[in-house]
Amino acid sequence: MDLAVNIIISSVGFAYFVYGKKTTEFSFLVAGLLLMIYPYFVQSFVFMVLIGVILVIAPFVLRAGL
Repeated sequence: MDLAVNIIISSVGFAYFVYGKKTTEFSFLVAGLLLMIYPYFVQSFVFMVLIGVILVIAPFVLRAGL
């Protein structure tokens, strides 16, 4: 289960990274990098999902200026 979540989170991170690179959106670029890297350092399934959700939402919050 952890491996499947790791692959899904890293795939979303890769998509964010590519999108951020094409559109020069720095927040998506950084969030993509973090989404691809952090699962290797987090052991807990709950924390992995929680951090992933926060990082997926963060670029939209930063873009809105909140």
